[in-house]
Amino acid sequence: MRTVLDFSSLHRSSIGFDRMFELLETAASTTPADNWPPFDSIKVADDQYRITMAVAGFGRDDLQITLQNNVLTVSGERKADHVGEILHRGIANRPFTRRFELAEHMQIDGASLKDGLLVIDLKRELPEALKPRRIPIGNPDQPATEPRRLQNQAA
Repeated sequence: MRTVLDFSSLHRSSIGFDRMFELLETAASTTPADNWPPFDSIKVADDQYRITMAVAGFGRDDLQITLQNNVLTVSGERKADHVGEILHRGIANRPFTRRFELAEHMQIDGASLKDGLLVIDLKRELPEALKPRRIPIGNPDQPATEPRRLQNQAA
């Protein structure tokens, strides 16, 4: 069963949200991904987030974290390190790739691996141009700028 999302009413009343609508349509149309390895996503503070992945058996050299075009990709592949004949394999040893779509201005603050948990800290850093700023209110008796004259005539 496929549900088609119609965002036409939102397109009429909003400007500049095209990317968000594309993300929603993509999320609705993708097939459910594999649930391995399990992970938690946590909001630590207003602009700080953390992703914790259970990657038991993977070492630092087996994992790769990349960030490109607002997509955080975590992948892992273990090298064969067993000696002897395997009678039962209960510990997952398969390669994996997890992708996370990040909001704009998200930066990786750091990553660590301890006790089989990969922890990736993220932080939103808005550029100065996007931060709120206070606009001074001018005096109505004193115009802020000189009126423009059109073709040597008063405007």
